[in-house]
Amino acid sequence: MLATAASGEVANYAMKNLFLRPRPDIVPHLRDVTTTSFPSGHAMESAIIYLTLGAMLMRLAERRVTKMYCIGIAVLLTLLVGISRVYLGVHYPTDVIAGWMFGFFWASLCWLVAQRFERETGVEQERGKAE
Repeated sequence: MLATAASGEVANYAMKNLFLRPRPDIVPHLRDVTTTSFPSGHAMESAIIYLTLGAMLMRLAERRVTKMYCIGIAVLLTLLVGISRVYLGVHYPTDVIAGWMFGFFWASLCWLVAQRFERETGVEQERGKAE
């Protein structure tokens, strides 16, 4: 989880410095923000963290309804964070959508890497023996 979040933060920093899109000035902001706008770091990091946690909890849950609840809450929290960024006027909708897309991509990529690591190291078989 820590590696997923930290690497996502590094990627977000790199993309912000690549695009250098200024923040919207439609409404006055409650506090000064010095970083650029694209992509939304809050939307991206919430997607990375919540979706990764949701996927991890889904693997632990036994009942289908519990699995759906875990991923549903993760998606809901991710959406609420992104919507709040547009509502507060600190991001354009496209910033948030890009943050969600990259966050979903990053969480999915890290999940696939973790699954492959488990298969190659035998962790998956050990988990099956413990059950």
